[in-house]
Amino acid sequence: GSMVKLNKPAQAGTVESSDILISVSPAEAGAGIMIELTSPTLQQYGEQIRALILKTVQEMGIQDACIYANEKGALDCTIEARVKTAIARAMA
Repeated sequence: GSMVKLNKPAQAGTVESSDILISVSPAEAGAGIMIELTSPTLQQYGEQIRALILKTVQEMGIQDACIYANEKGALDCTIEARVKTAIARAMA
C-alpha cells in the first residue's frame, strides 16, 4: 500500500489522571516507529501500552514516527483514541 507520511509534529490528550498525552513527530524514512513512554505503571503495563500504541499507529499506515507518550492510568480505548487523534493532526 501507499506510505502515509506525517507532515508536522502534533499532540492529543492531557496529563490529567486517567488520560494520556501523545506527542507525535515525523521521523526519516526507514527509521521505524520509536516510542518513548512515561507511565506510573511502566513496570506492570509498559509493554502492553507500548504494543497498543504501536498497533494503532501501524493500523493507520504509519511506518516512520517518533512518539512520546505520557500515560496517567488511561484505559486502552482512551490510549487508542488519543493516538488516532494525534496521528490525524500530524497528517493534516
